[in-house]
This record gives sequence, structure tokens and C-alpha cells, in this order.
Amino acid sequence: MQYQTNAQAHGIGNSEVSKQWFNRPADQRFTSLTEMLSFKRNDAMQLNSRVVDTHKVEIIGATDDENPIHGDLLLQSETGTQPLNNWSFNQVSQLAGAPAAFLKTLPADLAADNLNWGLRFNRSRETVKTYGKRDELRAVTSESYGRIHDHEIISQCLTLSRQGDWKVPGAMVKSLGDGRVMYDADLPVTLENTTLFASDRDCFIFLVDDHHPIEIGKLSNGDPDLMFRGFYAWNSEVGARTAGVAAFYLRGVCQNRCLWGVENFQEMTIRHTKNAPLRFAAEMQPALNSFAKGNTHTFLEGVEAAKAVSVGKEEDAKLEFLHKRAGLSKTMARAANARHLKEEGRPIENAWDAVQAITAVARDVPNNDQRITLEQRAGIILDAVA
Repeated sequence: MQYQTNAQAHGIGNSEVSKQWFNRPADQRFTSLTEMLSFKRNDAMQLNSRVVDTHKVEIIGATDDENPIHGDLLLQSETGTQPLNNWSFNQVSQLAGAPAAFLKTLPADLAADNLNWGLRFNRSRETVKTYGKRDELRAVTSESYGRIHDHEIISQCLTLSRQGDWKVPGAMVKSLGDGRVMYDADLPVTLENTTLFASDRDCFIFLVDDHHPIEIGKLSNGDPDLMFRGFYAWNSEVGARTAGVAAFYLRGVCQNRCLWGVENFQEMTIRHTKNAPLRFAAEMQPALNSFAKGNTHTFLEGVEAAKAVSVGKEEDAKLEFLHKRAGLSKTMARAANARHLKEEGRPIENAWDAVQAITAVARDVPNNDQRITLEQRAGIILDAVA
């Protein structure tokens, strides 16, 4: 299935998926949720979580005689001895109040001495929660750390994909000029273009329903203005990041997995506190399920409502709307107003025009974080209308 959108006219609205795609090695890429779920479930079955007394913890340095600067560090506690991996080493260093980057330059036995001193005299916690298996310690967190397993996130996404038409996205395959592109929803999923990622530290999933584009209006040339739904979810069961889900509408995904023409971006995060597993079940699962199963009337009504909100006929009124309602600086408000007149051939007339103007001028911002912050100003308008 191929169709055209005006994705290029709206520019890149989110690069989080692209960052994941760019940084993941082949062994962290999956072509199906089923394969990904099996990997993480089998992995979780080998891991155990225990609460240990930091007074009874000792770090052992196993030096490599042929190369003293190399070696392994092991954590010995009442429950046994487990080698630290890079992530758990950083967490133990933080617990001991020691600089991990410096310790990595020391021989294993000397690094162990520093960590043991810190754990005895500079520790920040009396007890910690370990997570790992016999031959690898994955994480050392606070006792109150609320672990949401990666396979729980993946399982929820797999259930949603089976209930609907959620899949790894296709891609924009051809520029048609005037900001329009041809989008192919049926490109085969490979390790090179997948958006399903998982490691021993985390998971990240991006899915779209790009077989059912939504017409939200007309372009200036009379063609339909098409969008489709997408969401990404993430988690780390070792404390590397929060759990969360972001849902939105978009106009395209390019070959390097940047998201183009994003609208109505909404995000929910859950920190791994004591009640995190309960919050995931009570909040995140229903929210994701509602978005994935729901129809598009809420978004379409929001577009129509924004089109019905006048920003005034005089230029001063338009600039005041962009400045006070959207939070743009006066300089940026003038730039957005001028951009809309140039690209659309008419001045801003309503709140939806203002959203498009902000999105357009954001494309000129080279810094990704600043560009996304600016585009979020457009979301403020939609939220206010709603």
C-alpha cells in the first residue's frame, strides 16, 4: 500500500526512534515482537532479585596476570558471588561514592579496594536490591526499586498488535515536490529497518497503524492531508531509565526512522518506585490499549475545534496569540506568522493555522532538543482548544 502525504512540508517532529535505530547493534534488533518477547522472557527466567545488607557485601578483584590493567570485579554477599557487568559496576560505584570512570582505569584488585572502602565508610544505603544470575550481576538498586520487566511491556504491545493492524512502519520512498512524499506501508521488515530493540538493559518498541491513514483536511493543491497513528514504548528493568509510552499522529517515517509531521504528541512515564508495577497495570496498560483500539474521532474533533478558533484579523492579534497562547518569543511569533503567509499563501486565520506555522518554523532550528521544544508549543495550542 502506497499513498502520499505532505510529511516533508512539516519536517522532522521527533528523532527518538532514529536515535534508537542508529545506536543499536545487530544483536539488539528484532524483526518480530514474538521473537523479542521470547528472548526477554527466557532471559528473565534466569534472573533473580534479592535484598542484601551492604555491611556484608565485599567486592573482589580478579586480576588478569598477563595484563594487570584488565580483570573482573565480583560482588560477594550472603547469597553468593556474582561478576559485575558494566552497568552494575556503575551502580556499585555510585553506591560507594566513587568515580566509576576513574576506577575503570585501575587494576581490578585496586578498584575493588576503593569500592570496599567506599561501601564501608561512604555508603548511601544500608540495604540494596541485586538483580542477576550466577555468572552476571545485572543491577544493584535501592530496596524500594519497583521492577517492571521488559517482557511485560513487550507482551502488552504484542497483544495490541494482534488486536489491530499495528506493525513496524514502512518508509517514505520518494519525494514528490512541494513538501509531499510517497509513503510505502508494506516494506519488508529487516534487521536494518526494524524499530524493535532489546538488550540486557532495556527495550524499545515503535509501532504504527500505517495501513489506515486518516484524512484530516485538504492541502493547498486539493490533495488530502493524511496522517496515521503511532506509538513507542520503553522500559529498563535494571534502572537505566523509566518505563513509558508516547502516542501521537504522524505523516511519515523516513529510512533512518525519523518521524515527520508529528501532531498531538502525548507521553506517559512511570518511575521505578515501589508502586511502579501497580501503576503500569493501572495506568499505562489501559492508556496504551485505549489509544491502540480507539477510533480517530478525538483527534479529528480536535483539528476541527482548532480550525474554529479565530486568532483575529489584525496582524497584532495574530502575533499576540502566538506569543501569549503558544508561549513563543515575539521574534519567533513574527517568524511563524511570516512562514505561514509564505508557505500557505494566506495569513494565519485560526488556531490550526497557528499550529502549522509553529511546526513549519521549527524546521529552521538546527538543535534537535530546541526544535522539539518549539514543536511542543504547537501542542499547547491543541491542548488549550481541547
